[in-house]
Amino acid sequence: MLRAPLAPACLLAALLCAGIRAARVNKHKPWIETTYHGIVTENDNTVLLDPPLIALDKDAPLRFAESFEVTVTKEGEICGFKIHGQNVPFEAVVVDKSTGEGMIRSKEKLDCELQKDYTFTIQAYDCGKGPDGASAKKSHKATVHIQVNDVNEYAPVFKEKSYKATVIEGKRYDSILRVEAVDADCSPQFSQICSYEIVTPDVPFAIDKDGYIKNTEKLNYGKEHQYKLTVTAYDCGKKRAAEDVLVKISIKPTCKPGWQGWSKRMEYEPGTGSLALFPNIHLETCDEPVTSVQATVELETNHIGKGCDRDTYSEKSLHRLCGASSGTAELLPPPSNTANWTVGLPTDNGHDSDQVFEFNGTQAVKVPDSVVTVNMKEPFVISVWMRHGPGSREKETILCNSDKTDMNRHHYSLYVHNCRLVFLFRQDPSEGQSYKPAEFHWKLNQVCDKEWHHYVLNVELPAVTLYADGVSFDPFPVTEDYPLHPSRIESQLVVGACWQEYTENGNDTEKATETPPAGGEHRMAQFFRGNLAGLMIRSGKLENKKVIDCLYTCKEGLDLQMAEGASKSLKIQMNPSQSVLTLEGDDIDQFEKAMQHISYLNSRQFPTPGIRRIKITSAVKCSSEEACMAIPFVDGYVMVLQPEEPKISLSGINHFARSASEFEGPEGVSLFPELRIISTITREVEPEGDGDEDPTVQESLVSEEIMHNLDTCEVTVVGEELNQEQETLEVDLVRLQQKGMEISSSNLGVIITGVDTMASYEEVLHLIRYRNWHATALFDRKFRLVCSELNGRYVSNEFKVEVNVIHTANPVDHASHIAAQPQFVQPVHHSFVDLSGHNLANPHPGFSVVPSTATVVIVVCVSFLVFMIILGVFRIRAAHQRTMRDQDSGKENEMDWDDSALTITVNPMETYEDQHSSEEEEEEEEEESEEGEEEDDITSAESESSEEEEGEHEEDQQNVSRHQQLEWDDSTLTY
Repeated sequence: MLRAPLAPACLLAALLCAGIRAARVNKHKPWIETTYHGIVTENDNTVLLDPPLIALDKDAPLRFAESFEVTVTKEGEICGFKIHGQNVPFEAVVVDKSTGEGMIRSKEKLDCELQKDYTFTIQAYDCGKGPDGASAKKSHKATVHIQVNDVNEYAPVFKEKSYKATVIEGKRYDSILRVEAVDADCSPQFSQICSYEIVTPDVPFAIDKDGYIKNTEKLNYGKEHQYKLTVTAYDCGKKRAAEDVLVKISIKPTCKPGWQGWSKRMEYEPGTGSLALFPNIHLETCDEPVTSVQATVELETNHIGKGCDRDTYSEKSLHRLCGASSGTAELLPPPSNTANWTVGLPTDNGHDSDQVFEFNGTQAVKVPDSVVTVNMKEPFVISVWMRHGPGSREKETILCNSDKTDMNRHHYSLYVHNCRLVFLFRQDPSEGQSYKPAEFHWKLNQVCDKEWHHYVLNVELPAVTLYADGVSFDPFPVTEDYPLHPSRIESQLVVGACWQEYTENGNDTEKATETPPAGGEHRMAQFFRGNLAGLMIRSGKLENKKVIDCLYTCKEGLDLQMAEGASKSLKIQMNPSQSVLTLEGDDIDQFEKAMQHISYLNSRQFPTPGIRRIKITSAVKCSSEEACMAIPFVDGYVMVLQPEEPKISLSGINHFARSASEFEGPEGVSLFPELRIISTITREVEPEGDGDEDPTVQESLVSEEIMHNLDTCEVTVVGEELNQEQETLEVDLVRLQQKGMEISSSNLGVIITGVDTMASYEEVLHLIRYRNWHATALFDRKFRLVCSELNGRYVSNEFKVEVNVIHTANPVDHASHIAAQPQFVQPVHHSFVDLSGHNLANPHPGFSVVPSTATVVIVVCVSFLVFMIILGVFRIRAAHQRTMRDQDSGKENEMDWDDSALTITVNPMETYEDQHSSEEEEEEEEEESEEGEEEDDITSAESESSEEEEGEHEEDQQNVSRHQQLEWDDSTLTY
């Protein structure tokens, strides 16, 4: 009964003892949360965790392991935390071992820009030991996420150093361009750009928070070509960009398709070759998909000369230069002494172009009968330059050959009717009374377009071919008619109208009416209204195509020179006159290069100055094979500058004497034996170095000799006209024809025409001789020589020559004197220009202006002058001596003599004879001195010696006379 109560008590005591023992044994692991989130700032090392880092241990009896300090005596305390991970810049430390509180901090400075978050694991371990004496207990591994908070340490930076954009004027843009800045901070708050700002004030632009710039008003290219803006940026932390950025916005004119990069005015200096017209041209297509381009470049020269710049020699000279056959008759020559039937016609009065005659519907000229002799049976050619506008329905006659009297028949004529060119030719009556082609018609637009055109008619019946501007045309229709009836009536050739019997036709305006000896009244009819030039007619041979092209071809035009292969993708067309150039291609770049190589070329040595207009018309096709845009035409001009005017200088001997026998001889006297013709131009030469630095340095003038042709030299007599019965001017016609020159003579002189070099004209002029069959009545003759170039555009100086005739009383006695006389006197050289400080190099080495004969003339002249001076001095001295002697004799007469015992015997006859002989000797001396003045062959030495002898002889005679007058009769004197 006693053992039952004791058993529970023993069991309780045992349990208590076991519990005490168990409390001192490390049985449990520490406990921590499974996940932690922490935040740390860049400039701090303490991490703020959520939840806080606290480890719990059940081994702690009361306070749940409130101490983490590692001890040997207490169980349930937390001794530390261990971080697991690689390169984790954090460490965990125990703040309170007993409570298990800990913290995480960085071991080094953190940089959010390098790494903004970290993830690792952590474990807590306690300070106790296990029952088996093992190490401390560890908790499970908890995950820790730590985020590094950013500090606004970086300012925004723009991605580009500057921004550019181009806009078209007159448009409002939602966005022109975008500027963008970045921030190196890692957090969204500080790394994001929250706003942009335009710093430049008063500009018509705005920028939004994303950096897009737009214009606030329509922009005007005329007001401003370019805007420069300064833009800055702010991050969300209100930090401003370290450097602002420059934004350039260029204003472009409204895109207009067309050619750009060309100059309206282009200057051409004569003699410089070709001039590139569009070296920088390019085509603006406004980004349209262009598939092909066509452009036509046109050079307008209609106002220059007869449609363009050509050599302005006479038409006859041009025909000769082009190789036309000789025998050409010029129906409208420039008015001259030998061709005066065109004097009354109005002309252009200009030397820069060849002579153009105007016909206003009331004027016409009759051509002399001797000018044209056309054989109807032979081929013949008519060529003319014509400008004719829209006319009336009446006939307008260019050339007409009709009956002079009685009848009203037209043998042949060329006229305009309803803008048709018509040639009428009634064949020879000997051909029989059958129908023959008589009227040939050509319907051409050129006839009435008010432009200059060149027409050539090759007539070789029954065929007649017309060449208009070098292009051949066959007649249509051709009207036949009977040949003319045979008659002996002379015909009249008229230019500008037709000489015919009076009719009531309204176009038959009476300008010159003549009453023929028989038949009806004749007058001019069918007058022409327009301009004509170079009307020529020649029989015997037709013009070939080469000659016709030469007559028509311009000396100026367009040119296109490109490298081989560069123009393969282009189609290039040029008209015969080289005034219109057409290009077509599909490669825009190649097309523009071709346009840049188009040039203007004028091959004349002295081109006609003035404006030549340039026009470009273009057509562009896009992918739709239609014209997708309109390209405005280009309108510019080439200014051909005034060429440096040449100075043609004639020089030589301008005064000489010849004996009368030479003038009467078969060869006559050469008028220009030593003539020289030179031509020079004066150029301005800029000084070396910079003239602005030294204002005293001036431009200098340099004269240069140039070579060019002459086309006319005219020798005219000064004074009375030539008497054809006793005097003439002659030239070697064979030599003249060999050089292709022609000569026309009249009682006023001779005119040599033909285009040739100055040396050839010198040679021909040396051959001109003057003959006079009655030179005994001639004392002198004067002539004037003038040469010109380009139909009178450049005229030389007037070179005058005077020739004297030497007459001899006895040719036998004075033959030696005549032979000794110089042939040339007073050599004169007309120099072209005298520029101080600039000597012209002699272009002809070895040539001397003053020949050896002229040197003798100079010596003789100087000697004669010396002789006259000595003679004058001597005569003055002699007169003075006579005056002194007269005074002495007067004094002697005044002396009072005591002659009471003096007897003087005087022979009056002897005194009279002596005085009379003395007076005769003085008169003879005076006559001899006057004769000596007239004689040119007395040398100065002979003159001086003879004068001294005469003076001595005169003094001796005077002394003798005086001695005889003063003889004394001293027979009664007493000494």
